[in-house]
Amino acid sequence: MEMQRRDFLAGCFGLATSAAWAPMHAQQPDFAPPPPRRQAPHRKVRTKNLFKSPPGYPNAIAIAPEGLWVAEQKANYGKVAKYSPEACWLLDWNGELLKTVLTESWNTSGMAYGDGYVWMGANAGPEGIYQTDMNSRTVSHRQIPLGPPDNGGGCHGLMWHEGKLWIVANRLRGILRVDPNTWEPEFMIAITTGRWHGIAWDNGAIWMVTGSSDVDRYIEKDGKLTHTTNSGLVKYDASTGQVLETAEFVEGSADPHGLAMHNGSLISCDAGVGPPGFELTHSPDAGYIFEIEFI
Repeated sequence: MEMQRRDFLAGCFGLATSAAWAPMHAQQPDFAPPPPRRQAPHRKVRTKNLFKSPPGYPNAIAIAPEGLWVAEQKANYGKVAKYSPEACWLLDWNGELLKTVLTESWNTSGMAYGDGYVWMGANAGPEGIYQTDMNSRTVSHRQIPLGPPDNGGGCHGLMWHEGKLWIVANRLRGILRVDPNTWEPEFMIAITTGRWHGIAWDNGAIWMVTGSSDVDRYIEKDGKLTHTTNSGLVKYDASTGQVLETAEFVEGSADPHGLAMHNGSLISCDAGVGPPGFELTHSPDAGYIFEIEFI
């Protein structure tokens, strides 16, 4: 009898508890999974060679009123590296040499032109950004911000826009906007790809050269030059960092490194440089300045 009474009371308690909780559960909203992230539009591009730069490895470019600045990269990396000044050539749109500026930059992998100076991004040696005047005089040499004062890491792209310097900062894996006068960092876009290089402004957005690997090289295989990675482009919103669009280079395209925007078209250069210890690692279009065409 006692057992039956206990069972009855327990059952009543359970019913009361369920009744008390039922309205609370009924009031809880239904949780749906978040919608899938919208995929950015993706296109394909090809390249059209315009002209060759002076002999050397053209690894960065910038637009000027007179034409196009092209930065030379020398293989100044590794234990046996020997420094020598790296040139910055001003060419007209027929490829004619107008001016040469020599800089103290090492293994230049990015450049900008602004405020009457060339700004060279070093990827070896003391690294940092070299500000050079038209008489080949170094005005300043400063490390990329947000790091040790003597080691801000290497640079893979530079761009001047409306008085600000945008830096593709390897150590930060980001595109960093810096005030060139105070050298204070102001904004950064996180890089979303495995390889990054030159950048160009496009109406409130930034195009960047990308790739599927942290290197972009040709190697000799079975007597032929074989591309070791896929090159592409990504377009970021310059105020939010959101990916707006991506593109890939079709087979047979030149190998992109620097990037600039001219009359609504993206311009790039094929450095044609390979890693130390390899022979014949250059692209078939090594040394060319070329236009990028969307297909």
